[in-house]
Amino acid sequence: MGFYDDLRHVEKRKQRVPGVGRLIMTSITSAVIGGMVVLLMLPTLSNSGYIKMVEPSSTNVMSNPAANLFAQPVSVSVETGTVKAVEKAENAVVGIINIGRARTNWFNSTEDVELGQGSGVIFQKKDGKARIITNYHVIDQAQKLEVALPSGDKVEAKVLGYDIFNDLAVLEIDGSKVLTVAELGDSSTLRVGEPAIAIGNPLGMKFSRTVTQGIISSLERSMPMDLDGDGQDDWELDVLQTDAAINPGNSGGALINIQGQVIGINTLKISKSGIEGLGFALPINDVKKIVNELVEKGKLERAYLGVTPYDLTNVPRYNWKETLNLPDDVVAGVVIRNEVGKFSPAGEAGLRQYDVIVKMDNKEIANGAQLRKFLTLNKKPGDSVEITYYRDGFKKTATVKLTKNPQQ
Repeated sequence: MGFYDDLRHVEKRKQRVPGVGRLIMTSITSAVIGGMVVLLMLPTLSNSGYIKMVEPSSTNVMSNPAANLFAQPVSVSVETGTVKAVEKAENAVVGIINIGRARTNWFNSTEDVELGQGSGVIFQKKDGKARIITNYHVIDQAQKLEVALPSGDKVEAKVLGYDIFNDLAVLEIDGSKVLTVAELGDSSTLRVGEPAIAIGNPLGMKFSRTVTQGIISSLERSMPMDLDGDGQDDWELDVLQTDAAINPGNSGGALINIQGQVIGINTLKISKSGIEGLGFALPINDVKKIVNELVEKGKLERAYLGVTPYDLTNVPRYNWKETLNLPDDVVAGVVIRNEVGKFSPAGEAGLRQYDVIVKMDNKEIANGAQLRKFLTLNKKPGDSVEITYYRDGFKKTATVKLTKNPQQ
């Protein structure tokens, strides 16, 4: 390349420089004008809500980026169905304190001692008095009973009535300090899987009105009960099963639904190693029937048959054939163990010792607990019942007119 060629190359480069400069100047001018427009419009945007002006402060992220690392306190309103249900029912649940007499080491004297604590549900307030449902085993052997109210006040209670077999009792207290009465629901409408909330005093008043939640696990459970410790079941208690935590002291407390209605009275828990979530409550529909009679009469008037039942399954199999002469297809029933009184209802109908009862009103009866339960729930004094039984291998029937229990 010669000298003139180099000179022409330099001239071309000089000609391109002014074009680049003009481009840069144009960009800068546009940016300045755009910024001024934004500054002029900023108050209008702020007032319209598109931009929120932030004053510099210690909590401003721009002035203090570290402030964003820590969550600020937040107030949240929790209004779940469970919370509302508990708020509706919890102040109707009270503590029951069982007080008895015991000898002291000093001068062999006696004094009041606390035998145990449980729970109860205020279900009625009438004529200045409040009435409470609880379990019989909560008040068993009490010389005196105290009720601990949600306010912290303690008032003395008297027993209006009780039934050992159904494990129920009704107490009455002065109602002047009672502010909440439970709403009793309908246990016949319950479904397996629906929420169930237990309220009570597990382990005593230290944990008063503790709330636990679970579901209805089963509607059809029957729990055999040996009340006299002779190894033979005396009663079958119909209960609801729930996995809501129920512990000692919860007995007599409320099992409620999501509407805050009482659907059961907590009564039992299976407590064995490796077993969890097996709690039981008396269905409120059964409770209502019994409680009304306890309030009116102080006890349940049971129809009287006049026999001492003994479970066939507790009789040695050898005697099924040799003594009772039962056919092979009879595998359960109730043996009349006692000498039947001539003027008792059973005696007047012709029943005898060692007859084996298998049905009552055509309903199969497998044991003594079922016999008592059938008479209690289905019959009253003065009613009649048809009994199917076996004697010397022959199937027979008899109609018995039931009376009032002479021991009541």
